Amino acid sequence: MTTTAIFGAGVMGETLVSGLIRSGRTPDDLVVTGRTPDKVNALAERHGVRVMANADAADVADTLVLCVKPQDMAALLEEIRDHVATGNTVVSLAAGITTEYLESRLPAGTSVIRVMPNTPALVDQGMAGISPGSHCTDDHLAEAEALLSSCGKVVRLPEKHLDAVTAISGSGPAYIFYVVEAMIEAGVVLGLPRATATELVVQTLYGAATMLKETKEHPTVLREQVSSPGGTTVAALRQLDDHKVRAAFVTAIEAAAARSKELASGQV
Repeated sequence: MTTTAIFGAGVMGETLVSGLIRSGRTPDDLVVTGRTPDKVNALAERHGVRVMANADAADVADTLVLCVKPQDMAALLEEIRDHVATGNTVVSLAAGITTEYLESRLPAGTSVIRVMPNTPALVDQGMAGISPGSHCTDDHLAEAEALLSSCGKVVRLPEKHLDAVTAISGSGPAYIFYVVEAMIEAGVVLGLPRATATELVVQTLYGAATMLKETKEHPTVLREQVSSPGGTTVAALRQLDDHKVRAAFVTAIEAAAARSKELASGQV
């Protein structure tokens, strides 16, 4: 069995560790590193994985998963570059860090894969976009796909699309939470207890998402099934259209994609 080293003991690092173990990987095959000893040691104790320094982890790993913050990436690459062997796979989950950036700071020919995950990976419902670097083989890409599949779904696509992936699925949970907040507030305004409004909205969201996934119907079809002529739903949707909510969502997601592109080009 190959050894996977996860560099970074934050939320996404631990999410991957726990997901890999649930999917059948043994803790002995996993190594974690981190800048905060208390945090990384606590993670290791919870999951039974090994803790190593960055250079040592890179020495023993077949797959290196970089889960550090973008601003910490340059220092990490400097520390591990001489310990990355031919045939290793380097997987980066850092937002805005391009495969070109990684390849230029690692040994020539290193197989690099860039990933844009999202937070529902915490509950094994993540959506990750993965893009290969210039030296990546199908086997390396399949390896990264299996890694990310431990905590959700994975889609392969060219790196030029990762700004859109960031805007839609990377930032997407925040848009959903924003709508949920608004619906709960509306319930409170209408006189419902907050706990009741929350339960109504969360279950409605879960049910609607399940319908989309299981029926595979177009959302327009499902929306029209709820929208009786002259009824309550039509009255509500007319208000959303009058306030240009659909256009606002498109504009917001375009703004997120533009910001992602700025970050990838080094603009703070």
